[in-house]
Amino acid sequence: MAQVPYPPGQGLRTSGPSGAEISAAPARGAAALDSASASVSPADSSGAGALHAPGTGTGAGYAGYPAPWLTWWSAGSGAAPTLPVAPEKLQQIQQSYVARLGSLWNEFVEHPERSTAPLADGRFADRAWQENSLAAFMARAYLLNAEVLGEMVAAVQAEPKVKARLCFSVSQWLDASAPSNFLAFNPKAQKRLLETRGESLTAGLHNLLADIARGRISQVDESAFEVGSNVATTEGAVVFENDLMQLIQYKPLTPSVRCRPFVLVPPCINKFYILDLRAENSYIRYCVEQGNTVFVVSWRNPHEDQGDLGWDDYVERGPIAAIDAVRRITGAPKVNALGFCVGGTLIATAIAVMMARGDDPIASLTLLTSLLDFEDTGILDIFVDETHVRMREATLGAGGLMPGRDLANTFSSLRAKDLVWNYVVNNYLEGQRPPAFDLLYWNSDSTNLPGPMYAWYLRNTYLENNLRVPNRLWCCGQAVDLRRIRAPTYVFGAREDHIVPWHAAYASAHVLTGVPDGSLHFVLGASGHIAGTINPASKNRRNYWAMDQSPPTEAQAGASARALPPTPQQWLDAATERAGSWWPHWDRWLEQFGDGMREAPQSYGSAQFPVIEPAPGRYVKEKA
Repeated sequence: MAQVPYPPGQGLRTSGPSGAEISAAPARGAAALDSASASVSPADSSGAGALHAPGTGTGAGYAGYPAPWLTWWSAGSGAAPTLPVAPEKLQQIQQSYVARLGSLWNEFVEHPERSTAPLADGRFADRAWQENSLAAFMARAYLLNAEVLGEMVAAVQAEPKVKARLCFSVSQWLDASAPSNFLAFNPKAQKRLLETRGESLTAGLHNLLADIARGRISQVDESAFEVGSNVATTEGAVVFENDLMQLIQYKPLTPSVRCRPFVLVPPCINKFYILDLRAENSYIRYCVEQGNTVFVVSWRNPHEDQGDLGWDDYVERGPIAAIDAVRRITGAPKVNALGFCVGGTLIATAIAVMMARGDDPIASLTLLTSLLDFEDTGILDIFVDETHVRMREATLGAGGLMPGRDLANTFSSLRAKDLVWNYVVNNYLEGQRPPAFDLLYWNSDSTNLPGPMYAWYLRNTYLENNLRVPNRLWCCGQAVDLRRIRAPTYVFGAREDHIVPWHAAYASAHVLTGVPDGSLHFVLGASGHIAGTINPASKNRRNYWAMDQSPPTEAQAGASARALPPTPQQWLDAATERAGSWWPHWDRWLEQFGDGMREAPQSYGSAQFPVIEPAPGRYVKEKA
């Protein structure tokens, strides 16, 4: 069987969204696109047909896209490899395609009115597509071609990773070649052109030139937002900082607060204010409203002179420094800790390091869409192999910055139809301004990563999955053993998450074997990486699954002696579905670790940790 060499992929998502899957949001983000193509070759010497692997250029592609992504398939590879397809399956697909295409053509010629029925695909849903029989035929022919190419990819005989890469590349080509992306074939854009007497085309060209100067496709009307003014507005103050992060303490919103403080570590690849966009959907504000004394890490966008920082630096100067400062400010011997996405990976590592040092710093741990076991990372696995990691180590391992924009482009490519081409049509073909949407504003506010940290993370998590193996890794002078984490733990996954697949989040919970049975909880939310996590209780939307029969009361929280089942499916079979947000369920669980109540503090920080500046601080405002 012919094999496709593992091509060096372009980066991967190391945290929760730049992320960028936002299942409830409109599209955004410029993604790089290789000029991939797929074709069927004649039968090879064995009699099997073959499908050419796409994208074998040398980096030349669509102008303005990052070269590393454009060479994802081509770097290090020679002529286009071929992959075998069973000849009988190929013949079946071809015969079916010819018959269906012929039927589609006959219907267009003989009964054009039938070919203008509405299509479910949002790209062709506008009435202009229905009013133009030729455009409607083209849309249907495109969707048929896409379906048949998908069938051909499914028929390829190849190992799973090669097949996944082929599927991804074909999907990129299909998303790029949709007739809606071209003014000559898009009746909606043509209609707008006529209605505006050409102004939409002028505006589209203006938008295009502005984006070329900016170096990326506009996702949002950035002029509509200002960090600290209409996003990240929960009141608080910076009470500690080092060269890598600021620590924000938030003002109490209740007369009394839980005695034990709450420390939240967000992902370092994004700005923390995804957790504090607006008052009505702010997770940070919700935590404050429940009577927690909330401290949040705000990561710095690293400067050029910080390009030598590694994973150890992020662990020591991030979660460990934050927990130490919070305990000294509040006098509490332990904290309740939470990590979101790669923030969960960081804080779990930090706790294991602190435990190895003889320090027991937490009373409870919450992990939101976080990975500790990287065995199955879903679609992101196609970007990672030994060749790619070695390339990153050679170019960034000794120093330098991994641009946040390159990572954002990679994540956008995972949903190119919505996250790239939707904006090409809206901004350029229709000449419209992008929307003023806070979630998209956050998504466009990317963060760089130091090269050594990024290279270490790629190799030891996504490639070699070393973190889950006790004592295989050393960090901050200690052997890392996640079994040392013994505090009650609440693990949350999102059912449609393509960044941290929920079954991978579940497997990560099983890494924490030091947590006693009955103290390790897993809860599954609906939707994706962001929308599943940020599901405000006040909205009463979506649903979630938990294994206990009802949301625990204060007396019952954590009391179940049931261990987590071995497999995700067994857990799901035993879980019950509940309507609404998972936030109240989590807060009932957390409440038991509050260590009683006390009067809310009237000031921020302490004599040793005076206020530095108002929240959200200056680090979060630094641009990549």
